[in-house]
Amino acid sequence: MLILKDQLGREHRFEQSPKRIVSLVPSLTETLFDLGLEDELVGITTACMHPYQLRVTKTSIGEPKKVDIEQIQLMQPDVVVASPTENTMEDIERLQAICPVWLVDVRTMDQNFQLIELLGQLFNKRTEARKWMDKISFGQKDLMDFVSERPGFKVAYFIGKDPFVVAGEGTFIQELLELNKFENVYADRVELYPEVEIKKIRIQGDPELVFLPSMPYAFQEEDAFEIGRFTHHGKTIFVEGEMFSWYGTRVCKAFDYFKQIHNRL
Repeated sequence: MLILKDQLGREHRFEQSPKRIVSLVPSLTETLFDLGLEDELVGITTACMHPYQLRVTKTSIGEPKKVDIEQIQLMQPDVVVASPTENTMEDIERLQAICPVWLVDVRTMDQNFQLIELLGQLFNKRTEARKWMDKISFGQKDLMDFVSERPGFKVAYFIGKDPFVVAGEGTFIQELLELNKFENVYADRVELYPEVEIKKIRIQGDPELVFLPSMPYAFQEEDAFEIGRFTHHGKTIFVEGEMFSWYGTRVCKAFDYFKQIHNRL
């Protein structure tokens, strides 16, 4: 009997490590693949972009916030891995009638290490999990050494438009910004992803850098112009969204990507 608690503290009991996995979170799909669980993955979402081959070898079960419950039930999964911030509670509650739903909650690097350790225990991939944890630990220290002598910047990280939405305090994006010595001008907002009026961006912090990611909303040049004209000489930078928002094993690639950004500043 395998008895474990997920990251929301909910206890799960399994007769053995789950062999049929449905992933509702893109970063978890990539992490499970990196832990050597490609064969065990039976269903993924339309947003699961990495690694690319899974998009043609695995069955799609819909969008993260609108999954096909009936399709998942037909797959007879042993477990569904999901997130209350990336999936709907309605879907999660319905799926719990089919099989255990393992919930993750990652907002800090410590929670990211916990995530990988727990997945290693749940799916009997402890050795693989330890290797990834060591790689991430090394990469994190290397990045911190890299940025230690570099200047910090005030930044705003946008994630949506109409209305404009930014990343605030308590998000994994915020954790990675801090790791890079980037001071989030919207970190004082109560909401995780607050709506903002770009006309007030100067009085709300006047960022020196404005990050416009490729996802979840793909910002364009006209967006950069619209936001930029309300800053005081703020520099607009297009970035790869998954590098700043995906937890799990993706952060290993993100560390080198962050160095490239610093070298461009």
